[in-house]
Amino acid sequence: MTTHDILQRGLYYEEFAVDARYLHRPGRTATEADNVLFTTLTMNTQALHLDAAFADAQDPFRARLMNSMWTLSTMVGSSVAQLTQGTLVAQLGFGDVTFPHPLFAGDTLYTESVIVEKRLSSSRPGQGIVKIAHTGRNQDGTVVATAVRSVLVHCNPEGSA
Repeated sequence: MTTHDILQRGLYYEEFAVDARYLHRPGRTATEADNVLFTTLTMNTQALHLDAAFADAQDPFRARLMNSMWTLSTMVGSSVAQLTQGTLVAQLGFGDVTFPHPLFAGDTLYTESVIVEKRLSSSRPGQGIVKIAHTGRNQDGTVVATAVRSVLVHCNPEGSA
């Protein structure tokens, strides 16, 4: 029996397939601590995240909402190990970010990513640009966030994968 070292990494440019869908698991259950810590670390004073008495009195949700930037960050973060760990050069930008339904403490966020398009960089040899559409759903399958992200990734240094 032969032993091989297997390095966990993201995908090189050549390994991304347009229309491929990645289901990132495990999901991440949001907690009150996540909400308060993230919100205060980012200096967001929104009472809907920090003040339970205030949030509980507000229609239509009558509960504290998870900070939407936590949702976006966690959604993207859950894709890293499978897509960009060690192969990312730079994050280029986000577009079409939406939050169609709130996420609450106690909900579990499940993320999937679809490769929308890719092209070799015209100005950076050995690198390519990949556009990824992320969708976050709660435990009931309700979409809570979407975002399209453009990333610059390395091409395979050993040629086509």
